[in-house]
Amino acid sequence: MHEMALAESVLGLIEDARRRQGFARVRAVRLEIGALAGVEVEALRSCLAIVFERSVARAARIECAIAPGSGYCLDCGQTVAMDALYAACPRCAGPHVQATHGMQMRVRDLMVE
Repeated sequence: MHEMALAESVLGLIEDARRRQGFARVRAVRLEIGALAGVEVEALRSCLAIVFERSVARAARIECAIAPGSGYCLDCGQTVAMDALYAACPRCAGPHVQATHGMQMRVRDLMVE
């Protein structure tokens, strides 16, 4: 399950920020997850709860915003919305759509004390 590895990476980012900024507690973690990132949000939430248990983020609220996916169709030359990787173009039904947005996951910000 790669969500556990993602959760551990998020905790690593939080720990790095704590060393740099010196905060004592994380009240909220806001994540942005691309619709095409292949992340199961509820599984990620569960994994975050586990890895946060013995950290400065142990009681943190976890907020996940989904960033829409989009791609460029090589067949019709249009930028199109995408709900899944490797999907056909919704405009021309061409199979050659390159994803351009929505594949990332990032920590948008932390609310700390």
